[in-house]
Amino acid sequence: MSLSQHTARAARVIGTSAAAAALAVGAAHTALACSIGDFSAAAVCDAGGHGVIRVTDKDASGTLATVSLYVQLNTPGQERHVDTKTIEHPTAQGTTVDLVPLDWYAGETFRVHVKAGDQVDDDIRPLVVVPDETCAPAGSSSAPASPSGRPSSASAHPSPTPSTDSPTAPGPAQSSSAAPAPEASSAASPAGSHLAETGGGTGTTVIAGAATALVVAGGGIVLALRRRPAHRSR
Repeated sequence: MSLSQHTARAARVIGTSAAAAALAVGAAHTALACSIGDFSAAAVCDAGGHGVIRVTDKDASGTLATVSLYVQLNTPGQERHVDTKTIEHPTAQGTTVDLVPLDWYAGETFRVHVKAGDQVDDDIRPLVVVPDETCAPAGSSSAPASPSGRPSSASAHPSPTPSTDSPTAPGPAQSSSAAPAPEASSAASPAGSHLAETGGGTGTTVIAGAATALVVAGGGIVLALRRRPAHRSR
């Protein structure tokens, strides 16, 4: 075999190997490239029992992603921005972030938009719809149930309290509440007895005295008038 044939054959082998290596690198880059298919969203309850939109990023390339939440309004085509979070270190196993809505009710619809570098600028499909009202709104101030799901010991075993309806002897509180009744009657008795003894107030006493004086004076005048005719007849 001539030298030229050996050279041509070696060139073909090198070219084939280079092409295969380029294809392998291209396939690996394509496999690691971020895409909208790496993202998913669902309406769930968080650890505190509040409704959130949970976004999962399974981008193996680790591209930083910004996810934004929009709520669909009652007017067709209208929506309002609700929340935005950043997924800084996504992994192939999945990295999650919770977007917090303003309210939470069955049928409420949300759109989640993803922006990851210059590779993804799209919405997660389908739109997220709240299936039911089992979660409380994220801004609710109602106290969550206890972690065990059981009522607290205070409500389950209330401390016994003394009964006020018991037919037993009255306690200290009952005795003290009943004591003022005799004092009220004894305080009112002097005025009542005074009125009963005098038959009236001070004004009544003065009028009675004046009437008595008038009766005595009248009696004296009548007696004097009767004695005068007797002296004249003698």
